[in-house]
Amino acid sequence: MMRKTSLILIGAAAGAALTLVMTQPRTVMVGIGSAARAAAADTYRQLNLFGDVFERVRADYVEKPDDSKLIEQAINGMLNGLDPHSSYMDAKSFRDMQVQTRGEFGGLGIEVTMEDGLIKVVSPIDDTPASKAGILANDIITTLDDEAVQGLTLNQAVEKMRGPVNTKIRLKIIRKGVDNPIDVTLMRDNIRVRSVRAHVEADDIGYIRITTFNEQTTEGLKKEIGNLQNQIGDKLKGFVIDLRNNPGGLLEEAVTVSDTFLERGEIVSTRGRNPEETQRRTAHPGDLTKGKPVIVLINGGSASASEIVAGALQDHKRATLVGTRSFGKGSVQTIIPLGSGNGALRLTTARYYTPSGKSIQAKGIVPDIEVLQDVPDELKARTDTKGEASLRGHLKGAEGEEKTGSQSYLPQDPKDDKALKVADDLLHGIKSSASTPAPAGSDGASGDKASLR
Repeated sequence: MMRKTSLILIGAAAGAALTLVMTQPRTVMVGIGSAARAAAADTYRQLNLFGDVFERVRADYVEKPDDSKLIEQAINGMLNGLDPHSSYMDAKSFRDMQVQTRGEFGGLGIEVTMEDGLIKVVSPIDDTPASKAGILANDIITTLDDEAVQGLTLNQAVEKMRGPVNTKIRLKIIRKGVDNPIDVTLMRDNIRVRSVRAHVEADDIGYIRITTFNEQTTEGLKKEIGNLQNQIGDKLKGFVIDLRNNPGGLLEEAVTVSDTFLERGEIVSTRGRNPEETQRRTAHPGDLTKGKPVIVLINGGSASASEIVAGALQDHKRATLVGTRSFGKGSVQTIIPLGSGNGALRLTTARYYTPSGKSIQAKGIVPDIEVLQDVPDELKARTDTKGEASLRGHLKGAEGEEKTGSQSYLPQDPKDDKALKVADDLLHGIKSSASTPAPAGSDGASGDKASLR
């Protein structure tokens, strides 16, 4: 008998998350009853039908089809008919997902965007080949290894800039104020995606933004907590953890990020079709924030792994949640590699539950304090995330109740960020409304929900 290696995926539609697990050997049943035999016979009839259609298309389609594409499209059709998060990944998509979840790759260390068909540098990442070579924000990259960037998609250009460590690539750059193009040759290095960013807020608050949950996230979080504690010292009031528009990521990282703030108790449970598949993850002693109050910011773009963290800290009354209702993705996907060159299968295999036993599938997490941002008129039609419940073919909510749509707008200027302002007020002991609950870790306990506009 063979063991099957698979990977657990937690993430929104565009996210990805992996945790290696080993499934037990499959037991072969010898005595099959009449009902099972009838079901098996019907399945074989359907497979024969598929074979007949496949052969007819191969033989009679107006142009000779590609057999491998026919099979791939058939697999995609089967999986897409299950739910929005089950799918087939070809070999390249599988590799890309692995790069995304590792959070590191061979590359140059440039954050880029597409502008007028050319690649524009948003910013070089500190201590990378790009920053060491003097590449600046707003530089325009026109060629990569003498190939014009014009005509490439952003993903194609990024793919060309990535590559094995210690390999070279030539860039031609146009820089404002410099008459002639600049030629730069860079040596690719190991680049780590920075998923955690932090700064001191209002002189005495540690603000930490987590943008995704990859293999670097918990390490980055712990580093930033230490930095903030050293910078602020004894006057530290507490922490703001910003999970807004975070689409998810690694299940293991969601668990360890939650564990960073907890001393004990369940963090999350996952439950599959069979009761014996239930798994529970619990916290270990050691709150790195030393019991300081924590405010977690969420919105309609906070999904999956973000919801695991928010749900765990809310249920344990370790944090006060501020913002708008989260996305509502409460399912778990298993990534099953299909062999060399064949990609992988992403299959929904379980739901997950918060410590209190609640499923957030198609409902999301309701913040303790709802805060709606002031949205510019020209953006009002594009600032709400429809949520899991609006996705075609989504798994139904465990309790039958579903919620769709929640604001996901983030002001560009932090001064206009109403949710951040509420978080600051809470940590400074300023009551933002009569029903505002006190932050977790303070003398007060979480009270009624409050809506701030």
